Parts: sequence; C-alpha cells; structure tokens
Amino acid sequence: MKPGTTVSLTPGKRVLFLTKDPERIRKQLRGEIDLRMDDLLVEDLLDDVNTDAMTPAWACFDYRPEDIARNAYAGITIDGERLFPEGSLIAGNFEVIVSGYRKGVGSSRETAVQAEKWSGIRIAIAASFAPIHARNNIAQGVLMGDHDALRRLQRGESVPLADFQRGWDSITQRVIEHGGLFPFTKAYARGEVRLPAPTTGPRPMTLAEKILARHVVGAEGPAYVEPGDAVCVRVDGGYSHEFTTAQVHYFLEQEYGKDYALANPVKFAVFEDHLIYADSVPRMAPFSAKIQLLRDKQRLFQRHTGVQDFAARNGISPGICHSVARERIIEPGDFIQATDSHTCMGGSLGSLAYGVGATEYAALVVSGFTFVEVPETIRFELVGELPAGCAAKDVMLHILAHHAKEQATLDRVMEFGGPGLRSLSPDERATLANMATECSAKAGVVEVDDASLEWIAARRPGADVESLRAKVALPDPGASYAGGVHVVDLSKIRPMVATPGDTAKGIPSDPTNGAYIDELGDVRIDIAYGGSCTAGKEADLDQYAEVMGEARAAGLRVREGVDFYIQFGSEAVEEYARRKGYLDVFQKTGVRVIHPGCGACIGCGPGVSTTKDQVTVSAINRNYQNRSGPGQLYLASPLNVAASAVVGRIVAYRKGMFTGSEGR
Repeated sequence: MKPGTTVSLTPGKRVLFLTKDPERIRKQLRGEIDLRMDDLLVEDLLDDVNTDAMTPAWACFDYRPEDIARNAYAGITIDGERLFPEGSLIAGNFEVIVSGYRKGVGSSRETAVQAEKWSGIRIAIAASFAPIHARNNIAQGVLMGDHDALRRLQRGESVPLADFQRGWDSITQRVIEHGGLFPFTKAYARGEVRLPAPTTGPRPMTLAEKILARHVVGAEGPAYVEPGDAVCVRVDGGYSHEFTTAQVHYFLEQEYGKDYALANPVKFAVFEDHLIYADSVPRMAPFSAKIQLLRDKQRLFQRHTGVQDFAARNGISPGICHSVARERIIEPGDFIQATDSHTCMGGSLGSLAYGVGATEYAALVVSGFTFVEVPETIRFELVGELPAGCAAKDVMLHILAHHAKEQATLDRVMEFGGPGLRSLSPDERATLANMATECSAKAGVVEVDDASLEWIAARRPGADVESLRAKVALPDPGASYAGGVHVVDLSKIRPMVATPGDTAKGIPSDPTNGAYIDELGDVRIDIAYGGSCTAGKEADLDQYAEVMGEARAAGLRVREGVDFYIQFGSEAVEEYARRKGYLDVFQKTGVRVIHPGCGACIGCGPGVSTTKDQVTVSAINRNYQNRSGPGQLYLASPLNVAASAVVGRIVAYRKGMFTGSEGR
C-alpha cells in the first residue's frame, strides 16, 4: 500500500458481527441475514473475545494457516455444540469481522489472526484490542478499525488508510503501509525504509522505559524514550515451544529460504512443555500424529539454529518455559520476547518481557532486533502485608476485578513496587508479573531488590549478586505514569476467585469476574488443580503442603469424589518438593502428583474437566470457556485450591480450619 491509499468494502463480500445473541451469529453464518452497524450498539457485541475461542488448543496442532482457518472460532460452544461449524467462516464470504471491547485477550497465539485472515478477513473492527493480538494483526497485514470506520464503509465511503493508521507510532504506520511485518522488514533490510531517530531528551523514566532506552539500536551515548516513541531495539533473548516453533520455522523458510540463520542464538531456546501430557487426554487422542509432527519440527528447528534445547528426556519435560527461563535464562535489565503470552512472568526479575506472535518472533530471531512503540506505564504501589490466608493470586484477582475490568491496564506496562512488595517472596512477585497478560497489559515489571538477586544467584552456577546488581534498572524519581499510581493495601486483600461466565447470556468466562469467597455461596467441586507457570513455583508448593499437612494432622485427606492434582512448574521445583518431604504429604493425603509441564492449564493434561457439569477450582491464570475442558472453572490461590480439595467445596483457607467441623 502507498500513502494516500483508501480502503473500501469489496462488492459481494460480507461483514460478520459477533453479537451477544448467538442465534444472530448463526443466521449470519447461514447467509440468512446481513447486519449493519447503523442498526446496532456496541453493547450488542461480544466483549473479551479471547484467542482460545478463536483457535482452541487443538486447532493449533496445524501449523499451516490455511489449515488452521477451517477451525476458526471452534472454541465458542453453546450447549456443547460449536457455534461456528467447521469451515463456516471461510464459506460465509466475509471480509470484515466485528466485536466489542478487548478483542483478542488471552494467549498470544497468532493463529487467532491467521484463522480470520485465511478465512478471508482483511479488516477487524472492535472498540479496543488486546495488545499482543493487535500486534499480530499488524504483523499479518490485517487492518484494525473502530465502529465509526465500519459505519462509513457500510455507507459506501472509501476510508483513507491513514484512518486505520491513526494512533500508531511512525514505525507501525509503515508496517501497515507495507501490508505486514515481513514485507516491511525486507524493505528495511534493502535500505528502502529509513526510521526516524529518537529525539526525546533527558527525562525521568519508568522501569520499562529505562530498559528500552538501554536497548535502542544506534544510540550514541545515553538514550531517553517516552510513551509513543517508535524505536528499534535489541532483543537479549527469547524462546518458543512445541506449540509455536513449527510455525516459526515454516515462516522463516518461506521468507528467508531453507538456509536461514539466527543473528544470535545463544540466549534463545526451545521448550517441550505445552503438549507433554496431551496424549493422556482422551479428547486429544485424534491429534496424536499432529502433535508428534510439531515435536519433530521443533527438533529440526533446534538442530538448524543451535538455540538452547529444553526437550523432554525420557518423556519428562525440564519444565514450563516461563518457569525455566526465569530460573536459568533471564537477568535483570533484559529485554525478552517469546511466543507465549505469559512471557511477562520474566518481568519479576526486573526485565521487560512479553509475548509476540510467530511472525514477529521469526523476524526478530533472524535480525536480533525488533520495532516497538514505547508503552505507557501504570504503577501499583504495594503497602502493608497480606493477611494470613491470602496470597499474590488474591492480589492479582483484586487488580483484575478493580482495574483491568475497566481497562485501566489495557496495553500498558504494569509496574509493581512499594514497601509492601518486600513482604512478598520472589516467587509470589512472579505471580504478579505472570498475570499481567490476564489484565490485557503489555507486560508486568517488578522492582528488583537483594532478595531477587539472591534468588537468581542461587540458581545460576557462577552468578553472584554484585554482578547481577550492575544490570539492575529501577524507575527514576519523578517518572510519569500515564495510567496513574495506584496504592494497593495488601492488608485489606481478601480471598477471591474468578468465576465462570454465562455464554448464553453473553457473559464470557474471564479472569476479571472477581468474587469474594465468603460471598460466593455453596459451590461444590469435582476437580482441584494446582500447577502451571503461575502456581507451580516453590512458594506455591509451600502453600499446597501447608494446607495438606494440616489436613493430614487432622486425619483428613482429599474429599471423596474430588480429584486433586498438583503439577510442578519445573524439575527444580519437583526436586525442591522432594527435599522438603512434600511428596510424602501429598501421597498420604490423596493428591495426584504430576511431573513438570503446562498440562491442564492449556487443556492438554490430567486435571481437565470432561463434562460441562463438572466444577473445577484451579490455581492457573485464566478460565476461558473450554480452555481446561467443558466444565465450569473457578480461579483461586494455591491455599484456597488445596483447602477446597479437602472440604469438597470452594472455601477460603484459615490456619487450623480442619480441627473443627468444617473439614469433616
């Protein structure tokens, strides 16, 4: 595309509105009705359309976009039936798709965009977009606009391309002009594109801004950045996993030939973690051959590139990529990019880390740099200390319900600091950073102190606190926070859950559906699950063991009729639990222990529900419909998941609670 280009609807092509009324979607797919934005309100449209709904895990077992497209929106079900039959988006002859607020929340999977694009969609309309999903649209050349732009298009107007570029930085505008990231980066490599030099002068900077300023390519002397600046920055490292690596390899071969090479593979890695237990889930059995092909493609990529290899050995994974990267790869001050939305967990070590799609990752591993718009920051100043029975998960459920739901965190970096932060262990701080993506934030960054540095040094041979301290970045006094500074008094946090939604009523199951446990009523459970990158850390194992140890002392175990699973985040965490004697406690109280991996969190391991009437309470990070099976999924802290497993219904843990009648 060239400057001055206009965008029009193609005669004969259609517009699909994702309405809260599923029957109106069915009628559009069948060609019985066509809707107009002039006749609808934004409130009539689905909010929080998540990437699990657009391409559920099993749909991602295909790595070629044209194959993925056949199962576009397969994750939306009504009474167990797909709302979008196979191939229906392709068959509908649509070129525009329309939704409400926060389109594309959830996993970073670029497959969600590919499913739409290869079904014929070239324009996505929404009131707002989740940040990673927006970047994926841009990388794939899918235009994004608002509902007013659609009204103009449906009235027959030609809308200037500039209207679809508005609000983006100068580099992103050029990517949009070129029709996607690969065409742009090739033009840049040929010298056909010149990027504007940063002009921001000295200013106090937030933690994320300071990290990006250190990484600006071509800067002479100290660099300064501010929100909205478009900069080319070096990438220190990153990783992909068997869910995404095959597509990265496929794109690189397509764009750069079979002899492509990475700029600097030393701090990049591949992980076999997401699908390690998929074969044990009955509904995944039909996809075994595709899963094995993904594993084989990842091994081919690793041999071709020489990146670090965290493949499974004897069927056991070294651990979840985010957990192991935190233990063994990421250092303070790093800028990390990886193909998974929970990459932001690395921000707990004072790095800036966030997920990107396969296209963006492929481009940056070849070049060693990437293009970013400096994001705004929202700061959470933690004060006080958590009451007994509360954990960092409760803090994040509080922030999700009170800040993310109103979009205060949308596309911003969440910076955590304050005196209350020091009362949280490094593992609990990792929970804060990890769940930034559930807030639709760009990333989560946590101020580093000696406790953080000692945690890293204890896990890295040859590392020492002083050498790590030299890499630390901290926010400047007087830094400006566009999202404001929000004080969170930890002493006032109460045990919470995120509740399932009601798809039939247009209320999605979402982590922002916060509720206090003491106001929840009687919710009986069938499954309790403790694990994932969010809740499979050493501190989480301490919490599970504390509860189950008390239950054992009271002569109790997991309630009959409840299955309680605990899965480790890494081999190091499993070894920690063994040394502490936790495995014996779990075995004697009826807990089913699983080797490291993502497992039920992504619907690919023990702990998934199998029927829609089952109820699960889980310590994972997101509860989107069908993500961990067809049942109802509540999110809770490790303490409350374990206590609920003993009692048989969702309860808030209190020390000594099993000595009375509650656990009987």
